[in-house]
Amino acid sequence: MKLSKRAHMIKPSPTLAITAKASAMRAQGIDVISFSAGEPDFDTPQHIKAAAITALQEGFTKYTPAGGIDELKQAICAKLQQDNNVQYQKENILVSCGGKHSFYNVIQALIDEGDEVIIPAPYWVSYPPMVALADGRPVIVSTSEQEEFKLRPETLTSAITPKTKAVVINSPSNPTGSAYTRTELEGLAAVALQHKIAIISDEIYEKIVYDGYQHVSIASLGDEIKTITIIINGVSKTYSMTGWRIGYTAGPQELIAAMNRIQSQSTSNPTSFAQKGALDALQGSQQEVLEMVDEYQRRRDIMWEGLTSIKGVSCYKPQGAFYVFPNVAAFFGTEHKGGQIQDSAQLTAYLLEEARVAAVPGVEFGAEGYLRLSYPIAPETIKKGIQRIKEALSKLN
Repeated sequence: MKLSKRAHMIKPSPTLAITAKASAMRAQGIDVISFSAGEPDFDTPQHIKAAAITALQEGFTKYTPAGGIDELKQAICAKLQQDNNVQYQKENILVSCGGKHSFYNVIQALIDEGDEVIIPAPYWVSYPPMVALADGRPVIVSTSEQEEFKLRPETLTSAITPKTKAVVINSPSNPTGSAYTRTELEGLAAVALQHKIAIISDEIYEKIVYDGYQHVSIASLGDEIKTITIIINGVSKTYSMTGWRIGYTAGPQELIAAMNRIQSQSTSNPTSFAQKGALDALQGSQQEVLEMVDEYQRRRDIMWEGLTSIKGVSCYKPQGAFYVFPNVAAFFGTEHKGGQIQDSAQLTAYLLEEARVAAVPGVEFGAEGYLRLSYPIAPETIKKGIQRIKEALSKLN
């Protein structure tokens, strides 16, 4: 059977692949510490699970409208008004099977063959492949550690061409934890408005922020910028609901209607009782979210302090999300047992073999010279993993 060019073009998610490899090693009895998966280790709050269980028991197990139930859409509108100071109606909302599905639907509805989408690097690994699947062209624009991995207005301007359709802004960011200020967003918004390009604002980590940082949705900067902004969000990260697969999009009604048509011909509705759980997540107590974020900040500090204590490693201190993105380029060109480490992929392979620690190479995020480590794991395990990394790197010369 001959596969499509599209199928050959796309490779598996590297984060999922490395996580699977670490799990397979554990199954063989090998003590592996995994910093690879972007998944909270906390259980979903009990009140959310109870809402889904009640829905199951009451028989809420049938099809729903393809784009989600009205009461969940209305709760999302209320959340956006309260938390983000941006007003939408239910016709501006689409509920999908996770934030990834939301982004995919946006691209499918927005991008034609040859259209360009500007993606700042480091980027979440799935952005470029999803643009490519729509026959679009991902335009990768590098940012620097010195500039906190943020896209600057002048850099955005220089990347825009007559074929540019959109720019992706992920704040707080996966993989760096970098987050934009209101002033920085205003600068990017001005460029987007001037050149009439859409802004795809991935805000999935908006609640996981540290040191008093206040998240700002770029859509809240005014009615004019709102008309060209598409917000992507969901419950996976904030409420530790990754397996529930509930994400949502807020944007112009015409775009949302097109996305709904696409979704109706692919997945149809998100899982019925998972929507009820998401409804309770948005409307119920937020206390456990605050507690989880406090713990993430504690773990961030342990991870960041441990990494920056390693000679040759530098690391931006994240303002949000639950990742660190250390610079390990100093170890390229070093040798161990007759072999030379030349890039981040080889370094992660070395750490997995030598230290029994799983990380994701920075090249997968568009930034060679770095590693991504996720820290939603127990503090003692983080300390143990960092010590293993430190010992393994000390053996390179």
